[in-house]
Amino acid sequence: MALEITDSNFQEVVLNSDKPVLVDFWAEWCGPCRMVGPIVEQIHDEYQGKAVVGKVNVDSNPEISAKYGIRSIPTILFIKNGEIVDKHVGAAAKNILAEKLDAQL
Repeated sequence: MALEITDSNFQEVVLNSDKPVLVDFWAEWCGPCRMVGPIVEQIHDEYQGKAVVGKVNVDSNPEISAKYGIRSIPTILFIKNGEIVDKHVGAAAKNILAEKLDAQL
């Protein structure tokens, strides 16, 4: 299961990571988020040891969501060395997200 990223562990899990990070900003009530969720889980399983894959529930973690200006969900950020290097807003096919993550490896 993808890591649960929160306001309190974002710094440690995402910004301090020595690996590329895919962060899925989502909410339970969001239809497109429910479509992307299983894809994020598959990517998490396939990239273990190579990348960090996690999810931020925007309803439970308003601080980090506001800091990164998340206005539409799902929003997927690709972060490397503490910096946003790519972004995808809206539902996406697995190959699109995997290509974006592969570019950071």
